[in-house]
Amino acid sequence: MREVISYVAYLTEREKQRRSRGRIYPTRLKPPKEVPEEEAQCFSCGSDLSRSELYQHYRVCQVCRFHHSLSAWERIYLLVDPGSFQGLDRAAGAAEPARLLRNVAYQQRIREAQERTGLSEAVVTGICTIGGNPAVLAVLDFGFLGGNMGLVVGDRIAKAFEIAARRQLPVVTVVSSGGARIEEGVLSLMQMARTVVAAKKLQARRLPHISVLTHPTTGEVYASFANLGDLIIAEPKAMIGFAPLRVMSRESRVESQESGTGDSGLQTPDSRLAEMGHTAESHLEHGLVDQIVDRTRFRHLISIILDMLSSRYRLGMKKKVRPYLAPTHPQEQAWQTVQLARHAERPTSMEYITRITSTFIEIHGDRSYSDDPAIVSGLAEIGGETVVIIGQQRDRNEGHTAPEGFRKAQRAMRLAARFNLPLINLIDTPGAYPGAESEERGIGNAIASTMALLADIPTPVISAIIGQGGSEGALALGIADRVLIMENAFLSVISPERAASIFFRDVEKAAELASALRLTAADCKRLGVADVVVPEPEGGAHTDPEEAARMLRNLILRELLQVQTQSPTRLVKSRYKRFRYLGGRTSLLMAVFSRQAAQIQKLLRP
Repeated sequence: MREVISYVAYLTEREKQRRSRGRIYPTRLKPPKEVPEEEAQCFSCGSDLSRSELYQHYRVCQVCRFHHSLSAWERIYLLVDPGSFQGLDRAAGAAEPARLLRNVAYQQRIREAQERTGLSEAVVTGICTIGGNPAVLAVLDFGFLGGNMGLVVGDRIAKAFEIAARRQLPVVTVVSSGGARIEEGVLSLMQMARTVVAAKKLQARRLPHISVLTHPTTGEVYASFANLGDLIIAEPKAMIGFAPLRVMSRESRVESQESGTGDSGLQTPDSRLAEMGHTAESHLEHGLVDQIVDRTRFRHLISIILDMLSSRYRLGMKKKVRPYLAPTHPQEQAWQTVQLARHAERPTSMEYITRITSTFIEIHGDRSYSDDPAIVSGLAEIGGETVVIIGQQRDRNEGHTAPEGFRKAQRAMRLAARFNLPLINLIDTPGAYPGAESEERGIGNAIASTMALLADIPTPVISAIIGQGGSEGALALGIADRVLIMENAFLSVISPERAASIFFRDVEKAAELASALRLTAADCKRLGVADVVVPEPEGGAHTDPEEAARMLRNLILRELLQVQTQSPTRLVKSRYKRFRYLGGRTSLLMAVFSRQAAQIQKLLRP
């Protein structure tokens, strides 16, 4: 106990001495060392890689794309701009905890690791630029005692976050670790809390944290700062998970013996790995990482993300824009509108996103259960400005949004709020997924909390109904500062078929009932539910998707120009008033006056 107390006091004194802004030292990086021909063989498929430039530079097999291990310095060389890396304070020696805790064997292991790797500890931290974007970088090295986190590692990582927060810089962490240092006991465990509070401080400053998970990422590091990234990216086939694989294997053997299957019931290590979810691919499927990216693309992707999350540009307008009067084609009958909105070739959200944005970085998953493919979301650039886009994809899961889809949308909304980015919602769904498993996973709470989050989000929100606007599944993304609806889209409390089955017990009468539901774009505009009707090409958006996307993009930009001039406080207040009094007598009268004013302006035009 005396040794522990003395070490804590020692750390406190050191912290007082090092309360500076963080010393830096110049570092000359070298490319990955060439591997001798006799050692250049793929661990996965056994291919000869002695003449492979891809393997020599990236340690990636050109045959099976297996990603071999890299040292921390090799990863830094592949990630940062040449000549830009400057290491942070290295004053805390790796042997200090071992010496103060009087663990001779541990001291010897550290000395051996230092001689083998050339590192002073299992993490390298520094300030650099990536694609021209300044950032703080922290890279763990599995070759140094398994990349496990002890007192010094925890201190360096926490200090990296603190320096980033102080200098208003984003953080990129590259993780390869087996967990905590057993030799340092409970103080090693406490590094989880130490790094988490430091990462939280960065979040409070609204600065980005990109977390890169490599092979392997497990234990205490996985369950602390590594899982707090705004975006989490993983290498292909990396082993990722909380419990070390040996622990999981032991539990599997115990369960097998208790069930009477014995060793015959055990599977191969690879199949167990996949079943236990200890792979990057399983994490992506279950919504726990945003993307799996080949090592050769890491630098480019991180550069783009830093560009977008550190956006320096905002759209501006030289003069006030007049209200847009949509020169729409003659309004079709309600049932014909429904048919056009459901047309098989009508552009989907993803097709619109591809056409109206110059860059799109998709994010995946709700970070708790799964990734709903019926919701697409991510960072995008439109008109030179970074935005967050959420779209409902009608060709996946029949367009029905599951609870995890709404929670995934909430992740994107919080991302927009944290970095003060406009939010654009593209609505196209027959409704929320109505299955029993959806109820078990909290569909009601997911819808309600999504609307509540949109109501208070302190950033401009534009929602566009591009196809079907099915009931609560559509309205969950429909609380916005401006609501656009495409000419042949609709918004309805219930589908015409279901309404006909309730009122007439006859689905065939859906066409007769459609007009009574007041679901067309013209109805929504007249009732004040929508602000702008977006015109479509003759015959519907599917006849000319490029032209439909052009008109949608122009009106989104026009409305965004107007709303983003307002302060966050005014945006939230205006949004409240809009929906609080929607459908009241005043709202209906204003809709009538607006329609009459539009008609008068049209008559006065030369």
